[in-house]
Formats: sequence, C-alpha cells, structure tokens
Amino acid sequence: MLFNSVSYLIFFPVVVLITFLIPNKIRYIWLLITSYFFYMNWNARYGLLILTTTIITYSCSIGIEIADEKKNNERSAKIIKKAILTASLFANFGLLFYFKYTNFMIRTISSLSEMLHANIKMPTYDILLPVGISFFIFQAVGYTIDVYRGDIKAEKNVLRYALFVSFFPQLVAGPIERSENLLTQLRRPTKFNSKKAESGLLTIVYGLFLKIVIADNIARLIDPIFVSIKDYNGMQLFYAVVLFAFQIYCDFEGYSLMAIGSAEILGYKLHINFNAPYLALSVKDFWRRWHISLTSWFRDYLYIPLGGSHKGKVRKQFNTMIVFLCSGLWHGAAWKYVAWGGVNGILSVTEDLSAPLYKRAIEKLKIDTKKISFKISQRIITFVLIDFTWLFFRANSFRESFTIIKSISTDFRWSWFLNLNCILIGDFRLQTIIFISILIAAAVDFGKYKGINAKDIIFNQQILLRWGIYWSLFMLIIYSNFPHQKWDSHIEKSIL
Repeated sequence: MLFNSVSYLIFFPVVVLITFLIPNKIRYIWLLITSYFFYMNWNARYGLLILTTTIITYSCSIGIEIADEKKNNERSAKIIKKAILTASLFANFGLLFYFKYTNFMIRTISSLSEMLHANIKMPTYDILLPVGISFFIFQAVGYTIDVYRGDIKAEKNVLRYALFVSFFPQLVAGPIERSENLLTQLRRPTKFNSKKAESGLLTIVYGLFLKIVIADNIARLIDPIFVSIKDYNGMQLFYAVVLFAFQIYCDFEGYSLMAIGSAEILGYKLHINFNAPYLALSVKDFWRRWHISLTSWFRDYLYIPLGGSHKGKVRKQFNTMIVFLCSGLWHGAAWKYVAWGGVNGILSVTEDLSAPLYKRAIEKLKIDTKKISFKISQRIITFVLIDFTWLFFRANSFRESFTIIKSISTDFRWSWFLNLNCILIGDFRLQTIIFISILIAAAVDFGKYKGINAKDIIFNQQILLRWGIYWSLFMLIIYSNFPHQKWDSHIEKSIL
C-alpha cells in the first residue's frame, strides 16, 4: 500500500486511533502487527522475507553480545564475534543479492558471452522482487554492526526488535533509521500530542503535494519523451532532463516526509532525509544533503571501514569511488545505475583533488566568495553537474544517455527560450501548475536552508488563515490527482 493511496487513507487513522486507546506496554505489539499487515498488503510472502532478516540479525546480535561478555578469552571472543557478524552479513546480503541482482548478473554474463562469442546459455528465473528490501536489510545490518562495535546493547525483546526492522512509516522508502534513534524511542512510552499530530499532518500533506502535484505531473510530461527520444528536439530533451531533477527529488522527498509525518503522529521522530539539496554549493555539499540516511549509512558502514581518508590520498579517492559505485548499484540492478554512481564519484573525486588549485585561483583572482552572485553561480554549476548525472539514472539505457547528450549538445539554441513552443511539451495548463508548485517547494527549501521552518510560520498564523493553507494544499492535491490517469512515478519503481 502506497502513502498516496485510498487504502492508506483508511489504514493510518485506524492504526492511530487504536494505538492511543490501548495500554502503552502492548502498543509496540499492535504497531508490529500493523507493520506486517502494511508490508504483506503488497504480497503476503513478503512477510516471510522480513521475518527471516529479523530472526537472523536478532540472533546474531544476541550471539555477538554473549561472546563479548566472555572476558576470560578476549582473542577467542573477537574471533567468535567476527564469525557471527560475517555470517549475518553473508546471509542478509545473500538474500538481497538473490532477489535483486540474480537476473542482473545473468543478463551481464549473457551479454559478455555474446560479445566473446562463447555462446553460454544462462537460465532465467522468475524472481519476485520484494518491495523495500534494500531499505530494511540495510537497517537491520546497520543494527548488527552497531552491536558488534559496542555502540549499542543488543535488544532482548524480539518483538520490539521486529518492530524496529518493520516499522511501517519508513519500511519501504526510508529514511533508513539507526538503532540509537528509532529503537531507543520504541522502548519509551508514548502519548497522543495534538501539536505533534497537527505538525505530522501538515508534513504528510506537504509530502503529498511534492509527490502528487509536482512529481506525478512531471512524470505525465516527460515519460513519453524518454519512451521515444527521437521524436523530440534537443531543447525539449534538455527541458525533460531538467524537469526530471525536480521529479526525482519531489518523489523521494515526498515519500520521506509522509513517513516522517506518519511517525510523528504516532509519537516517534525520524531523521530528515533531504536538506535543500538543490541549494548545494558543490557536488560534495549536494551529497551531504541528498538521501542523508543512505549517504550516512555508506559513510559509516563502508567508507570508514575501508579506511576512509586515513590511508593516504589515493586510497581516499579509491574508497570514495567504491562507495559511489555501490550506491549506484543499490538504487537499481542495471549498469546505468552503476554508471550514474560512477559519474557522481568522478565528480566528487575531481572536486576533492582540485580543491587546492581552486582555492589558489580564488585568492589570486581576489574573488569575494561571500557575494550573492558568486554563491548563485556555484549553485547553478552544481545543479547543472548533478542534473547531468541524473540523465544516466533516468535514460532507459547507458547508450541512450549518450544519444540524449549528443542531441542536446548539437541542438541547443538559446533563441528557442524566446519561443516556448519549441521547448514546452503538451498541456500548458499542467506545466503552469508544475512551475508554480516548484516555486513553492523552492521557497520552502530556501527557508530550510536559512534555518526558517515553514511549519512554524504557518502555525503562528490565525486559525482561519492556517486552515485556509491546509485546505488549499489539500484541494490542489485532489485536483491534481483525480482528473488524470494514474501514472507510476519513479520512486514506485525504485523503492525495491
């Protein structure tokens, strides 16, 4: 069940009502039942998979803690702990590989065999890809590593731990939560708070606004273009690529906000997942603001264990590339995602290596980096670079990415901006709604960047104006959703 579905509109109020009617001591059991119902609503067999991951990581974490308590033989304890952790990693990533990457590897081997004229016949498998598998496996694995490092104590209550792995608001699209945040909260009693409920509802509505009004409407415009790129000129392809940057952001951010808002109503605080990423001043700054829970997961559980920046400059850049390539593969089982990750890695490495030269150039040219004009130019350059990488993410194939780049570079005409008929595609009214909505989202992000919370401003208004804003957003969402055929947005294809 999706957050932007009628099913969730019925499911969530029932969950909230019963949650605050039953005693605190059994509340986590109710939330566990509803979380499994939410997940199994996609497919009943999904429940067995998440249960398997839960049992493996719970048992391994308890085993690690027991081994750690045996102080009589420290060396033996370390060996046992490492063996248990390795078993947990192997089992969980084995599940992830089987469900998500088996057919990808088969296709890759088949393609290589054709290129080498080896004629290797590979079997094909009809493997059902479970929704959200990358999210909950990463969350469970992170917990096990935290226990291994001694950062947290293993959770003894198996049902409470099972809720941590399956907590429905962030189960299928993140944010990927850490045990010290969510699991700690699940141990505390909660009570209904009207202010948190109002704040959570506004967060959900704004998430729906990003998802339905912006992301889904952009999908209606640009999906036909990427289906048949040869039917469009270079400027229209450029326009589509720029719009996709906003589509994917509003998709992911919209889902994250709906998750955060749902959890807040229930009395739990999830980490923010996006922090005005398109206002970033550099590529590295962008990645500190984009999909924060995933970026920090790779930093803490892959980049740092590889040595981070402590084993020399060459090793640092190598570790950076490994992280970005793995991030690309995490997003999808196709080489285009690996290419997308690789391009981002190259940009990040280039930025890091050129930093001293860049600093000297700034000093020599006596450029005032505090000037608004300089910061605006930095943001534009960063957006162009990031948008270039999104092309590899969105195009249907690696080859098609270069076809689009060639078409844009050979058919880019500034004069066409004066004649929008050469650029705009389809329904002008729909595009007007999109542009106005993007401006609203940009204003909210700018406020966030400056430390201004749009919700605080709204809550400080008189009740009539406040509810007028609520209903305006709600009606815009309804207006944008119901008159049109349902389109699957990119996030619905990427939450697996």
